[in-house]
Amino acid sequence: MTRYKIELEYDGSDLIGWQQNRQGPSVQSLLMDAIERFCGARPDVVAAGRTDAGVHAISMTAHFDLNAMPDANTVMRALNFYLMEFPVSVLNCGIVSDDFNARFSCTCRHYKYYVLNRASHPVLNKNRVWWVPRKLNVSAMRRAATKLIGNHDFTSFRASQCQAKSPIKTLDTCKITRRGDMVIFEFSARSFLHHQVRNMVGTLVEIGLGKPYDIDEIFAARNRSAAGPTAPASGLYFIRADYATDVSVKHT
Repeated sequence: MTRYKIELEYDGSDLIGWQQNRQGPSVQSLLMDAIERFCGARPDVVAAGRTDAGVHAISMTAHFDLNAMPDANTVMRALNFYLMEFPVSVLNCGIVSDDFNARFSCTCRHYKYYVLNRASHPVLNKNRVWWVPRKLNVSAMRRAATKLIGNHDFTSFRASQCQAKSPIKTLDTCKITRRGDMVIFEFSARSFLHHQVRNMVGTLVEIGLGKPYDIDEIFAARNRSAAGPTAPASGLYFIRADYATDVSVKHT
């Protein structure tokens, strides 16, 4: 058995998310289909993060096992051949040790969220940003964002269907920058609750629009209704996953 580690980029606009189900095409199902067409096997493909419908990825890490032992470059070229008509691309592929796990070996996950903050609606960035036409107060959002950093009970920022055993998470990074009309939110943590990033962005944007949300009060409430709305999936990007060790042999 050979374990392969891959890095993917994908446009989630027309996908139902990472996880396969019967409702439509997912990143996982497209990869499994491509593997099956390549070598006849249909292994489970495990990702660093299970992104929702409409969420994109700049570099998502995943792994799968094959009984055959084709070299990593052959695997990458074959998968990209069968993925050519779909919004998923394999950027790198390497062979890793059997104890590597894209999900459980991950030490940190990084996300960015893009808000287009201008009066005119997006055309080139349609389905890739959240359009907020009213001017945002970035300074107010930054002040609020500092309170999100650290170890907290994020119950007020988790989705009702979240299956995590504990709402306690440690947020390492919460950074907000403006580049022209684009406001960029950056988040880093070992793990996140379901919709945590989108709910934090939705709350911070409300603060940027002048709404009287107080982060300390939101934490204390431990109630989803205490925080702001869930930001649209279109602006969210999985940036990368970090690992303590990386023994893969990458091929580009």
